[in-house]
Amino acid sequence: MSFAPHPADDKCIATIRTLAADVVAKSNSGHPGAPMGMAPVAHVLFSRYLLANPSNSKWFNRDRFVLSNGHACVLQYSMLHLLGYKLSMDDLKAFRQLDSLTPGHPEAGHTDGIEVTTGPLGQGFANGVGLAIAQAHFGAVYNKDGFELINNYTYVFCGDGCLMEGVASEAASLAGHLQLGNLVVVYDDNHISIDGDTNCAFTEDVAGRFQSYGWQVLHVDNGDSDLAAIAAAIAEARAEKGKPTIIKLKTTIGFGSKQQGTHGVHGSPLKADDIVALKTKFGFNPEQKFHVPQETYDFYAETAKRGAAAEAGWNTLFAAYGQKYPAEHAELARRISGKLPEGWEKSLPVYKTTDAAQASRKLSEIVLTALAPVIPDLMGGSADLTGSNLTKVKGSVDFQPPSTGLGTYAGTYIRYGVREHAMGAIANGLAGYGGIVPFVATFLNFVSYAAGAVRLSALSKVPVIWVATHDSIGLGEDGPTHQPVETNAHFRATPNLAFWRPADGNETSAAYKVALESTQTPSILSLSRQNLPNLENSTIENGSRGGYVLREVAGEDLTIVSCGSEVYIALDAAKKLEEKGFKVRVVSLPCWLVFDKQDLSYRLKVLRDGAPILSLEALSTLGWQKYSHEQYGLPSWGASGPYQEVYEKFGITPTNIAAVGEKVISFYKQKGGSVVSPLNKAISL
Repeated sequence: MSFAPHPADDKCIATIRTLAADVVAKSNSGHPGAPMGMAPVAHVLFSRYLLANPSNSKWFNRDRFVLSNGHACVLQYSMLHLLGYKLSMDDLKAFRQLDSLTPGHPEAGHTDGIEVTTGPLGQGFANGVGLAIAQAHFGAVYNKDGFELINNYTYVFCGDGCLMEGVASEAASLAGHLQLGNLVVVYDDNHISIDGDTNCAFTEDVAGRFQSYGWQVLHVDNGDSDLAAIAAAIAEARAEKGKPTIIKLKTTIGFGSKQQGTHGVHGSPLKADDIVALKTKFGFNPEQKFHVPQETYDFYAETAKRGAAAEAGWNTLFAAYGQKYPAEHAELARRISGKLPEGWEKSLPVYKTTDAAQASRKLSEIVLTALAPVIPDLMGGSADLTGSNLTKVKGSVDFQPPSTGLGTYAGTYIRYGVREHAMGAIANGLAGYGGIVPFVATFLNFVSYAAGAVRLSALSKVPVIWVATHDSIGLGEDGPTHQPVETNAHFRATPNLAFWRPADGNETSAAYKVALESTQTPSILSLSRQNLPNLENSTIENGSRGGYVLREVAGEDLTIVSCGSEVYIALDAAKKLEEKGFKVRVVSLPCWLVFDKQDLSYRLKVLRDGAPILSLEALSTLGWQKYSHEQYGLPSWGASGPYQEVYEKFGITPTNIAAVGEKVISFYKQKGGSVVSPLNKAISL
């Protein structure tokens, strides 16, 4: 596709630049420089190449656009407005104001046309890799001769900061290996970050780095005004089917401003006199604010029509596909709708107390093995720990470029390599594409490496499932560098994140059931290395409530509340106390978030008034105060040794917990008065 200049091009680019200045100036907060510098490439991309329908922003085969340098969101908001998405001029004027549709960084699900939530630099880059993987997979599974249903591109804008972040490097390395020819990244090479010229900290050969990753690297030396060169680079990127492409685009940050080319225009509004000079320079009336010439609106309206026509043509093709391939059509339509197959939950494994004790990581493998044949939406992998995480279902095919001989793009198992952070961010992109339920795996301790991506999963309501094995001091010999102690508190404190520690087989099935049904909440399944017995009164139904009474007695002296691998220890401790004449209830609380969503009357039946409650977990006790009067857990880091000996060292044994429980009972009886459940509060958040 050769570039054909249009009389409105210059006016459109000037509109984007002046809008950026006005929007940031009104809010007195934001980043005008990158939007002004990238206005030409945004104009060329959206008007000549990117296929999307503003009147239906969720059309499935649309091209995906990601603004990884999310601080430049005024650029994306301006384009969405000009193209006719559900973003008005009043929305632009409300930039960065409370409850507006134009927050300080792009948020998926909040603003029409935003694909993924970006802001922390590098995340969007990795999201883009996930979006590209999703397209390659869907195309390989559903495209047929004469029916190229899924062939969209993913375009990513990024800046110097994104490429400094390690998450982008991890994702770029994997993208090169996977030969994702549908991925086009535009690198805004403006040499400016908050600290000033990037020469102070970032002098590497970016082009050389990406070439070593296996990317095609293209150069545009004048990104300020050479529209033909920009268009040619995008066209060349699209033509390369065997490699992802990065376009190194040299721009002048804040182009047209008196401070252009300096960090002064990076994160601060332009001064009033600068805006006047800017508008005068571009032929705009300096007295007019938020002005969009009619010819600009008209030009982008034609672009929007092109997208609507593309969707109409796709709908016709999809209908014809349904006539020839009804089964594939029905499955793809279901996946696009976001619904899981009817009756999938009937495949969840159910356990009896007589069934053998198994590690919950093994129980997780059994669930995945049972669900993979009935939920083709499941697509996952491990950060180089497949044999430890037990995430690869027997007979599954790896997602790999066919040329490698290692698998196919139709494969559902992703070999992420030792790249936990990119894995999490890529999974956010997979989920953001739609029709895929991503699961990712590593040791629980190393989910902390990916905390930035996990946080964005929760913030943007992306239901990624983390299979986090080796979840406590129970992993034993690897020692405190691998034993998570504080991780539980961190992730339980994260809003809209379900942190599970199932105690047996039925609770593991329950965790998967709720995770798969939770369309807007990510989940971390914290799973043991050591074997766990199947417990009486444990059922999928009970576990699905996040907490329930495992051992009930009337007139109790003590309730022990626990989760995961410590529940059976709590049960054994209760039996020892019973031998001494004490009445002890045991509550399993595998997921705080889910339990907290139950009605208060149910929760007060589980953790009721009348007797002290003691919590037990082989991790930090932080947070258990919400559910218990007394807490027992780890006061420090773990230790290296056989796991039974490590548990003994920290007193997490039935004998010691019984002794602790007796001490708690004695204390509260001597104290006297009624014992009120910790859940009975005036304020409950």
